[in-house]
Parts: sequence; structure tokens; C-alpha cells
Amino acid sequence: MAGATDPAAGFGGRFTEVLLQCPASSVTSTDLSSAVEANQLNCPQSDRHRVIQCDINQLPFLPEQYDVVLCLGVVQHTKRPEKTITDLFRQTRPGGWLVLDHYTHSLSIYTKVTAGLLRPFLKRLPAEQGIEVTKALTKVFFPLHRAVRNRKAMQMVLSRFSPLLTYYHALPQLSDKLQYEWAELDTHDSLTDYYKRLRSPRSIRSTLQGLGAQQIWVKKGGNGVEARCQKPLS
Repeated sequence: MAGATDPAAGFGGRFTEVLLQCPASSVTSTDLSSAVEANQLNCPQSDRHRVIQCDINQLPFLPEQYDVVLCLGVVQHTKRPEKTITDLFRQTRPGGWLVLDHYTHSLSIYTKVTAGLLRPFLKRLPAEQGIEVTKALTKVFFPLHRAVRNRKAMQMVLSRFSPLLTYYHALPQLSDKLQYEWAELDTHDSLTDYYKRLRSPRSIRSTLQGLGAQQIWVKKGGNGVEARCQKPLS
């Protein structure tokens, strides 16, 4: 892998860390927010890693610079997801790969009661206040999620009323410390994002086909829809 870009660096560098484990990788991490500072702290810049604060729709790079463009947890929060996918695809070298995910329509999204009530309020708070509220919510609700981590039915019931996003069901191998940190980060992300777009697998596939991508793979999974595609060599 000659080069990879991680426009999901706002997660404190969790994906950057994985990419840097590939011995031959050279990684560029980007994010519009000050979360790049957390990424730099967790994954210091080096001759293999650089961190750049920038707009995903105005990336300061020449086109076709990266063998892999990885964008997780971001596209659905942009004003025009199809344009964002187009801009990311533009950065992919011929023969390279674009990997992304996107929220999709689901019963769980429409029935998460507490989150639906809190989000209109929290997303209008100043950033620092939003973070403090999220921390308080995590402190209150996380012990409940931990207590029912081995009871699937109770997890499902609790998730309808708890505003937290947790990963005991999907990633039980994570330590309690990481479970807590990820819950705090992703709950803040889900309650304070200005845009929360939903797209079906068919819609994502159609966008990638319209770009002329090949080796298109799209399915439901993760946060909703997971997809990857290859840019033609010519």
C-alpha cells in the first residue's frame, strides 16, 4: 500500500491506528474538526503519517493520490453524500480502492426514543456543552449496558430507551475501557451531528456505478451500509 487516506480521523485515530499497522502504509488522516488533535496525540505524525485539518469536500490534494481511500462514519454527516463520495473517489488512484459506510433506513433508527428527543436540543448547544452532556449521559447509562451485555433481549430493550451507542453486542472482544470510550465518542457523534443522512444499499451502489467504478461490493452491515469499489485503470 503506497498511500492511504483516512477521512474518519475524528474518531481519535482508531482507524488511523489500524492502517499504520500495515508495514508498507503511508497514511494521511483528515478531519474538519479539532478532533485531529486527538488523532495526532494517539497517532503522532511521522514519515508514515500526517494529520491535516480540512473540509472533506475541499481536500487540499491533487486528484488520484491514494491507493486506498477509507471513509467510515463520515459521509452520512455531510450536506450532500453523493458529492462527498464523488470527491473521495477523485482522490483514488486508478486501480485503487474506495471503502466507505453510510447510515441506512432501519427500525432501530426510527425507534430510538431518547436519542430522538435529545438530538434536536444537543446539536444546537455550543460544542463544549454538548461534550459535557454526552459525558454525563455515558456515565449514567453505560453501567446499565454493561450489566446486560450478555443478555441479548435486554440489550435490545435498553437500546430503545438509552441514548448511548454501545458495542457489547457487535464487538464483545473490546475491553471495558474501550467500550466506554467508543460509547462516549459515538454517542456524542450521533447526538450532535447537524446532518444525519440515510441511504439504501441500492442508492450507494447506484452512486458508485455512476462514477464508473468497478468491482463494486455493497451490503448491509456495520452502521448501515458498507461498500467498496475499485477505480478503473483507464
